[in-house]
Amino acid sequence: MKIAIGCDQNAYALKVEIMRHLDDMGIAYDDFGSHEGESVLYPNVALKIAEEVSKGTYERAIILCGTGIGMAITANKVPGVRAAVCHDVYSAERARKSNNAQVMTMGAEIVGVALAKKLVDAWLASEFQGGGSTPKVELMCEIDERYRR
Repeated sequence: MKIAIGCDQNAYALKVEIMRHLDDMGIAYDDFGSHEGESVLYPNVALKIAEEVSKGTYERAIILCGTGIGMAITANKVPGVRAAVCHDVYSAERARKSNNAQVMTMGAEIVGVALAKKLVDAWLASEFQGGGSTPKVELMCEIDERYRR
């Protein structure tokens, strides 16, 4: 699995820590910025990553900003992408297990490094369970298709 990762300037330090964590786990990733000292508009980062996830270039992505909310809103504008804000382990697990979210977002102003690593671990260890969630995810995909036009 190869992951896309990106952030705005508010979450740069957290992104660096998560990349170290991914390195320690042997998980490959591509860094979409921002880079040290660089100020960006977070929707540009979220859009670039979400488009790559939508095309299938990456199975999953981690996008960070101050709260994670703006990144999730932007990523969810791209058809085929399901992004979830994850600030606790249960939400990180359910993002995958119930919603088949390929993108997790977090806020550097909300979670610290230790919790962020736990969230990444939980999210990466979780897979879509199907079952009763399948019709819900299928409906999300149908809605995507309806508005893709």
